[in-house]
Amino acid sequence: MTALRVEGLTHLFGGLRALDGVNLQVHVGERRVILGPNGAGKTTLFNLITGLLSPLAGAIHLFDHDLTALPPYRRSRLGLGRTFQITTLFPRLTVLESVLLAVQGADPARFTLVRPRTAYRHLWARAEQLLGEWGLADQREVPARELSYGEQRQVELVLALAGRPRVLLLDEPTAGLSAAETATVVAMIERFSRDVTVLLIEHDMDVALALAERITVLHQGRVLAEGTRDEMRADPRVKEIYLGADDA
Repeated sequence: MTALRVEGLTHLFGGLRALDGVNLQVHVGERRVILGPNGAGKTTLFNLITGLLSPLAGAIHLFDHDLTALPPYRRSRLGLGRTFQITTLFPRLTVLESVLLAVQGADPARFTLVRPRTAYRHLWARAEQLLGEWGLADQREVPARELSYGEQRQVELVLALAGRPRVLLLDEPTAGLSAAETATVVAMIERFSRDVTVLLIEHDMDVALALAERITVLHQGRVLAEGTRDEMRADPRVKEIYLGADDA
Protein backbone atom coordinates (compact mmCIF):
# COMPACT_ATOMS: atom_id res chain seq x y z
CA MET A 1 0.00 0.00 0.00
CA THR A 2 1.27 3.45 -0.91
CA ALA A 3 1.57 5.92 1.98
CA LEU A 4 2.86 8.92 -0.01
CA ARG A 5 2.57 9.50 -3.76
CA VAL A 6 4.03 12.46 -5.63
CA GLU A 7 3.21 12.89 -9.33
CA GLY A 8 4.88 15.30 -11.73
CA LEU A 9 5.84 17.76 -9.01
CA THR A 10 7.29 20.96 -10.49
CA HIS A 11 8.35 24.22 -8.86
CA LEU A 12 10.11 27.38 -10.03
CA PHE A 13 12.11 30.00 -8.16
CA GLY A 14 12.06 32.85 -10.65
CA GLY A 15 13.62 31.36 -13.75
CA LEU A 16 15.17 28.44 -11.88
CA ARG A 17 13.36 25.11 -12.18
CA ALA A 18 13.99 23.75 -8.67
CA LEU A 19 11.90 20.62 -9.26
CA ASP A 20 11.05 19.27 -12.69
CA GLY A 21 8.37 16.59 -12.91
CA VAL A 22 9.37 14.59 -9.83
CA ASN A 23 7.54 11.30 -9.25
CA LEU A 24 7.82 9.41 -5.97
CA GLN A 25 6.00 6.52 -4.31
CA VAL A 26 6.72 5.52 -0.71
CA HIS A 27 5.06 2.44 0.73
CA VAL A 28 3.58 2.05 4.21
CA GLY A 29 6.29 1.45 6.81
CA GLU A 30 9.12 2.12 4.37
CA ARG A 31 12.33 3.97 5.23
CA ARG A 32 13.17 6.05 2.14
CA VAL A 33 16.22 8.31 1.93
CA ILE A 34 16.46 11.25 -0.49
CA LEU A 35 20.02 11.89 -1.62
CA GLY A 36 21.52 14.51 -3.88
CA PRO A 37 24.09 17.29 -4.01
CA ASN A 38 23.35 20.81 -2.77
CA GLY A 39 20.74 22.45 -4.97
CA ALA A 40 19.26 19.15 -6.14
CA GLY A 41 15.79 20.11 -4.86
CA LYS A 42 15.57 17.94 -1.74
CA THR A 43 14.30 20.56 0.73
CA THR A 44 12.08 22.09 -1.96
CA LEU A 45 10.47 18.65 -2.34
CA PHE A 46 9.82 18.52 1.42
CA ASN A 47 8.42 22.07 1.41
CA LEU A 48 6.00 21.15 -1.37
CA ILE A 49 4.89 17.93 0.31
CA THR A 50 4.23 19.72 3.61
CA GLY A 51 2.51 22.73 2.02
CA LEU A 52 5.07 25.45 2.75
CA LEU A 53 5.31 25.94 -1.01
CA SER A 54 2.72 25.48 -3.75
CA PRO A 55 3.68 23.50 -6.86
CA LEU A 56 3.56 24.91 -10.36
CA ALA A 57 2.34 21.50 -11.48
CA GLY A 58 1.82 18.03 -10.08
CA ALA A 59 -0.08 16.33 -7.27
CA ILE A 60 0.61 15.04 -3.76
CA HIS A 61 -1.38 12.21 -2.15
CA LEU A 62 -1.19 10.93 1.44
CA PHE A 63 -2.91 7.55 1.43
CA ASP A 64 -6.33 8.35 -0.11
CA HIS A 65 -6.14 12.11 0.46
CA ASP A 66 -5.18 14.66 -2.16
CA LEU A 67 -2.98 17.14 -0.30
CA THR A 68 -2.04 19.34 -3.25
CA ALA A 69 -4.22 22.34 -2.35
CA LEU A 70 -4.39 21.84 1.44
CA PRO A 71 -2.67 24.17 3.94
CA PRO A 72 0.06 22.72 6.20
CA TYR A 73 -2.17 22.35 9.27
CA ARG A 74 -4.69 20.25 7.31
CA ARG A 75 -1.88 18.00 6.10
CA SER A 76 -0.69 17.60 9.67
CA ARG A 77 -4.18 16.62 10.81
CA LEU A 78 -4.21 13.90 8.13
CA GLY A 79 -1.01 12.37 9.52
CA LEU A 80 1.89 14.20 7.89
CA GLY A 81 4.74 15.21 10.21
CA ARG A 82 8.08 16.92 9.70
CA THR A 83 11.31 18.06 11.32
CA PHE A 84 13.57 20.80 9.93
CA GLN A 85 17.30 21.23 9.28
CA ILE A 86 17.54 23.87 12.03
CA THR A 87 16.16 23.20 15.50
CA THR A 88 12.84 24.93 16.18
CA LEU A 89 12.41 24.43 19.94
CA PHE A 90 11.19 27.22 22.24
CA PRO A 91 14.38 27.87 24.22
CA ARG A 92 12.71 28.80 27.54
CA LEU A 93 10.32 25.84 27.68
CA THR A 94 11.40 22.73 29.54
CA VAL A 95 11.54 19.39 27.77
CA LEU A 96 8.29 18.33 29.45
CA GLU A 97 6.55 21.60 28.54
CA SER A 98 7.69 21.25 24.93
CA VAL A 99 6.40 17.70 24.64
CA LEU A 100 3.19 18.59 26.44
CA LEU A 101 2.57 21.40 23.96
CA ALA A 102 3.10 19.00 21.05
CA VAL A 103 0.75 16.43 22.61
CA GLN A 104 -1.91 19.07 23.16
CA GLY A 105 -1.57 20.22 19.55
CA ALA A 106 -2.66 16.78 18.36
CA ASP A 107 -5.55 16.49 20.84
CA PRO A 108 -9.08 17.99 20.79
CA ALA A 109 -8.06 19.88 23.93
CA ARG A 110 -6.12 22.26 21.69
CA PHE A 111 -9.41 24.07 21.09
CA THR A 112 -10.11 24.60 24.80
CA LEU A 113 -9.18 28.09 25.96
CA VAL A 114 -10.85 28.32 29.38
CA ARG A 115 -9.60 25.32 31.34
CA PRO A 116 -5.97 25.15 32.56
CA ARG A 117 -3.77 22.55 30.93
CA THR A 118 -3.34 20.83 34.30
CA ALA A 119 -6.99 19.76 34.06
CA TYR A 120 -6.17 17.36 31.23
CA ARG A 121 -4.44 14.45 32.92
CA HIS A 122 -4.32 12.40 29.72
CA LEU A 123 -2.08 15.04 28.11
CA TRP A 124 0.40 14.88 30.97
CA ALA A 125 0.31 11.08 30.94
CA ARG A 126 1.03 10.97 27.22
CA ALA A 127 3.91 13.48 27.54
CA GLU A 128 5.47 11.56 30.44
CA GLN A 129 5.08 8.30 28.53
CA LEU A 130 6.91 9.71 25.50
CA LEU A 131 9.76 11.04 27.63
CA GLY A 132 10.16 7.69 29.34
CA GLU A 133 9.92 5.71 26.11
CA TRP A 134 12.65 7.75 24.42
CA GLY A 135 15.03 8.09 27.37
CA LEU A 136 14.47 11.78 28.09
CA ALA A 137 12.73 11.54 31.47
CA ASP A 138 15.84 12.76 33.31
CA GLN A 139 15.80 15.98 31.24
CA ARG A 140 12.08 16.68 31.76
CA GLU A 141 12.66 19.90 33.77
CA VAL A 142 15.61 21.16 31.71
CA PRO A 143 14.96 24.21 29.48
CA ALA A 144 15.61 23.51 25.81
CA ARG A 145 18.36 26.15 25.67
CA GLU A 146 20.38 24.18 28.25
CA LEU A 147 20.32 20.93 26.27
CA SER A 148 23.18 19.84 24.07
CA TYR A 149 22.51 20.12 20.34
CA GLY A 150 22.19 16.34 20.11
CA GLU A 151 19.61 16.30 22.92
CA GLN A 152 17.67 19.06 21.17
CA ARG A 153 17.53 16.89 18.06
CA GLN A 154 16.20 14.00 20.13
CA VAL A 155 13.51 16.22 21.64
CA GLU A 156 12.47 17.36 18.17
CA LEU A 157 11.99 13.76 17.11
CA VAL A 158 9.81 13.15 20.16
CA LEU A 159 7.77 16.27 19.33
CA ALA A 160 7.24 14.95 15.82
CA LEU A 161 6.09 11.57 17.17
CA ALA A 162 3.76 13.26 19.67
CA GLY A 163 1.46 14.15 16.78
CA ARG A 164 1.11 10.45 15.88
CA PRO A 165 2.18 10.95 12.24
CA ARG A 166 1.50 8.30 9.64
CA VAL A 167 4.23 9.70 7.39
CA LEU A 168 7.19 11.56 8.90
CA LEU A 169 9.61 13.71 6.91
CA LEU A 170 13.04 14.18 8.51
CA ASP A 171 15.20 16.94 7.02
CA GLU A 172 18.83 16.13 7.87
CA PRO A 173 18.20 14.97 11.45
CA THR A 174 21.92 14.36 12.13
CA ALA A 175 23.25 17.63 10.67
CA GLY A 176 25.81 19.23 12.99
CA LEU A 177 25.95 16.29 15.39
CA SER A 178 29.05 14.55 16.73
CA ALA A 179 29.63 10.89 15.88
CA ALA A 180 28.23 9.82 19.26
CA GLU A 181 25.17 12.08 18.93
CA THR A 182 24.60 10.83 15.38
CA ALA A 183 24.66 7.23 16.59
CA THR A 184 22.05 8.06 19.25
CA VAL A 185 19.72 9.74 16.75
CA VAL A 186 20.13 6.92 14.21
CA ALA A 187 19.30 4.34 16.90
CA MET A 188 16.24 6.38 17.82
CA ILE A 189 14.98 6.48 14.21
CA GLU A 190 15.60 2.75 13.87
CA ARG A 191 13.22 2.22 16.81
CA PHE A 192 10.32 4.07 15.16
CA SER A 193 7.19 1.97 14.81
CA ARG A 194 6.53 0.54 11.36
CA ASP A 195 3.18 2.32 11.61
CA VAL A 196 5.25 5.43 10.80
CA THR A 197 6.53 5.72 7.23
CA VAL A 198 9.80 7.69 7.12
CA LEU A 199 11.08 9.90 4.30
CA LEU A 200 14.51 11.30 5.16
CA ILE A 201 16.99 13.78 3.67
CA GLU A 202 20.53 13.00 4.76
CA HIS A 203 23.98 14.14 3.63
CA ASP A 204 25.90 11.69 5.80
CA MET A 205 26.32 8.64 3.57
CA ASP A 206 26.90 6.29 6.50
CA VAL A 207 23.63 7.41 8.07
CA ALA A 208 21.77 7.18 4.77
CA LEU A 209 22.96 3.65 4.09
CA ALA A 210 22.25 2.58 7.67
CA LEU A 211 18.63 3.76 7.57
CA ALA A 212 17.54 3.42 3.95
CA GLU A 213 15.57 0.54 2.53
CA ARG A 214 15.28 2.39 -0.74
CA ILE A 215 17.07 5.52 -1.96
CA THR A 216 15.90 8.20 -4.38
CA VAL A 217 18.65 10.38 -5.85
CA LEU A 218 17.77 13.88 -7.02
CA HIS A 219 19.95 15.87 -9.38
CA GLN A 220 19.13 19.29 -10.84
CA GLY A 221 15.51 18.98 -9.78
CA ARG A 222 14.89 15.56 -11.31
CA VAL A 223 14.94 11.97 -10.11
CA LEU A 224 18.27 10.65 -11.37
CA ALA A 225 18.02 7.14 -9.92
CA GLU A 226 16.05 5.06 -7.48
CA GLY A 227 16.58 1.67 -5.91
CA THR A 228 18.07 -0.31 -3.06
CA ARG A 229 21.27 0.64 -1.24
CA ASP A 230 23.31 -1.83 -3.28
CA GLU A 231 21.81 -0.64 -6.55
CA MET A 232 22.62 2.97 -5.75
CA ARG A 233 26.16 2.08 -4.70
CA ALA A 234 26.67 0.41 -8.07
CA ASP A 235 25.01 3.06 -10.26
CA PRO A 236 27.76 4.96 -12.14
CA ARG A 237 25.63 8.11 -12.40
CA VAL A 238 25.20 8.23 -8.62
CA LYS A 239 28.92 7.65 -8.12
CA GLU A 240 29.76 10.50 -10.44
CA ILE A 241 27.44 13.19 -9.04
CA TYR A 242 27.26 12.23 -5.40
CA LEU A 243 29.40 9.36 -4.16
CA GLY A 244 32.48 10.27 -6.16
CA ALA A 245 33.59 8.65 -9.38
CA ASP A 246 36.27 6.57 -7.67
CA ASP A 247 33.98 5.13 -5.01
CA ALA A 248 34.27 1.34 -4.92
